[in-house]
Amino acid sequence: MSEPFLEITFLHGRPFAAYFYLPRRVGEKSYRTRMVEPGLVIDFNRAGRAIGIEITAPGELTFTQFNRALRHVGAAPIKRAELAPLLAA
Repeated sequence: MSEPFLEITFLHGRPFAAYFYLPRRVGEKSYRTRMVEPGLVIDFNRAGRAIGIEITAPGELTFTQFNRALRHVGAAPIKRAELAPLLAA
């Protein structure tokens, strides 16, 4: 998977959790995690490269927090439109 994408899980019509997939190889798994912001947990592969961001409190997420987490792992910031489905829900 070469492009990042957002996956949202809903419960009773409201976002319950979300996951932002960063570029990774097929079958690559999380080896360790680190919380970088309240409600944001970064997953790292065995080599220490970030492969995704867990959004555990989608109702409290801000665009600024999310881009700060991306910067933390050296990933490019996203545009507001890419997070809009989650922020609007």
